[in-house]
Amino acid sequence: MVQLDPVDRLVRASLRSDQEFVAALTDILKHDLRISVKELSDRSGVAQSSLYKILHGRRSPNLSTLRAIARGIRTYSQPGDEEFIGVIAARQTLDGIEERTAEIDGRRVRVREYAVHTVEDAIVAAVRAEREGAIGIVCAPIVSTTVEQLVQVPVATIVPRESMQQAIEAAARKGWQDRDLPSRE
Repeated sequence: MVQLDPVDRLVRASLRSDQEFVAALTDILKHDLRISVKELSDRSGVAQSSLYKILHGRRSPNLSTLRAIARGIRTYSQPGDEEFIGVIAARQTLDGIEERTAEIDGRRVRVREYAVHTVEDAIVAAVRAEREGAIGIVCAPIVSTTVEQLVQVPVATIVPRESMQQAIEAAARKGWQDRDLPSRE
């Protein structure tokens, strides 16, 4: 299932409980946006000390603090003038992306991640990326031909050469190990 916009997730979590709010905010900072508390503080205007207290359960955010945090997060996830490439993949693949921006032919482009779990999620994410202003999309071969038919931006396919070889080697080792273990009768 395609995850909600980070701000929507945060607001929904805040309506359920303080614990869910903290869990959602932590996940958004670490996985969705990959930003520090200081960076959120700079964008939101909420003091770092207040954010740390909220994240450690020593303070509940009031409505004005929640609004400020949401505005700060929105500046990262909201479409803007900055060019970006949408990368659509499973979370474990996205975690391997080391750079959030790239300089290509002297121009800077941002990488925006779209974590998905199914083929259907990937298709929805591609349409969303285009709607949000992506100048191109990177996705897995299993969905790239379908995505190319749906969007008007260029689509590049992930070709995991090194990781594919590593996966083959790991599967072979596990297979040999399982086969060579004595049976438990």
